[in-house]
Amino acid sequence: MRVGVIGVGIMGKNHVRIFSELKSVSAVGVFDLNTAAANAVAAQHGATVYGSIGDLIAHSDAVSICVPTQFHANVARQVFAAQKSVFIEKPICATSAEAKDLMKAAPSGITIGVGHIERFNPIVNEIRRITNKPLYIEMKRHNPASARITGSSVVEDLMIHDIDILLNVFFPAPCHIHSVGNADVCSVLMECGDVPVVLSASRKSSKKIRLLYVEEEEFTVEGDFMSQEITIYRKPGRYQFEEERYVQENIIEKVMVNKTEPLKAELATFISCVNKAEPFPITPAQAIRNLEVSETIRAGFSHGASL
Repeated sequence: MRVGVIGVGIMGKNHVRIFSELKSVSAVGVFDLNTAAANAVAAQHGATVYGSIGDLIAHSDAVSICVPTQFHANVARQVFAAQKSVFIEKPICATSAEAKDLMKAAPSGITIGVGHIERFNPIVNEIRRITNKPLYIEMKRHNPASARITGSSVVEDLMIHDIDILLNVFFPAPCHIHSVGNADVCSVLMECGDVPVVLSASRKSSKKIRLLYVEEEEFTVEGDFMSQEITIYRKPGRYQFEEERYVQENIIEKVMVNKTEPLKAELATFISCVNKAEPFPITPAQAIRNLEVSETIRAGFSHGASL
């Protein structure tokens, strides 16, 4: 299969690298307005540089869109017009309304995937398998400041990963949302059924954090997205006081996780879905819902009350 990558920023470079490593991909094409960057990436991974988006699409069986968010819709329409399968990095569009309008132009018979990479992190399904009746869930995604241009607030840039996991892995039903924050820092309290869920995201942190934390009646589970490690803390067999000190005996378990590169798993899955003419696990409908929730969260920033 011939795959084209449009945009060779941070994510685009990784797409080119991974597609060049997949045995199911016979050729990789590249286009970027920055010709020097496109040539450098292509030379490193044996890809072919094309002079226009149209030329790249014509020489591709599937296309990966890694341009800034505000250009997703325009580029995707060009791919749709050629009736080629497409993978769109998250968020699917700048707004949910724009995404819904874009999907009206989507032809039948192609595979459309959206890049919510953390759904392919092995800790997610493992923690979902371990947990049964969550009493409390917390997800943290904090980043140091970055020069990377996203065109999105911290909600669409970072928190949307956890929104995707929460809505599509843990709680498919609607959640009540209370949010505070700004373009770079955000905290959200959700009520998902009778379970309180706390999400936080920041682009101002001095420490990089990627955490999924779940409490149940008999144990607590903590997962690190970066190290792909899961720890289970089981309730102590006994509680007691010794010399006026509270003492407990914890049972701590480390869960064996088959560590993988989530992006490689995601893109390999996309290529497999295209070959089999199957839907990609993260559908445009799910991506649009993630964006709608992100917009609800951002709308809450201006609704705070003074005491």
